[in-house]
Amino acid sequence: SVGGSFKLSYYNEYKSYLSLYRMSLPDGWTKKVSSSTGREYYYNATTGQSQWEIPDSASSDQVRASHLLVKHNQSRRPSSWKSETITRSKDEALKILQGYIESIKSGEVEFEKLAKTESDCSSARKGGDLGFFGRGQMQKPFEEATYNLKVGEMSEPVYTDSGIHIILRTG
Repeated sequence: SVGGSFKLSYYNEYKSYLSLYRMSLPDGWTKKVSSSTGREYYYNATTGQSQWEIPDSASSDQVRASHLLVKHNQSRRPSSWKSETITRSKDEALKILQGYIESIKSGEVEFEKLAKTESDCSSARKGGDLGFFGRGQMQKPFEEATYNLKVGEMSEPVYTDSGIHIILRTG
């Protein structure tokens, strides 16, 4: 019938549109439907990231990192969840951080566990996890160090206005 061939033609056109649309998603991204809300969302199987907005190539240039921050008396806000007033010098902060790096590298302690107890950042409660972020969202030295690491790699000390960090790239 004429109506049947029109529907089939429309369906085939729709299928080709869908495949073209799928091809336009950045590598690693797929469209899914939330079982709780019924809304469409986008999932990146490579990074484990999910979001409601259609991903573009810029958002796929995100990284994920955890960090351990040691503040000092020259930090832009020399206080933390651990200490109302931080009085240690920048050199003392560096020595502390270098001790942490040695403990992590030797296998004595895991990064996440040490960050939970020792980081001066509120991300300590999440083992230092900062989640995903893109360029321009973090202080420049932190951003550059993170983007220069491979997934699973840990940085040497990184200096920012917040203090001194060890960064572990996780995604």
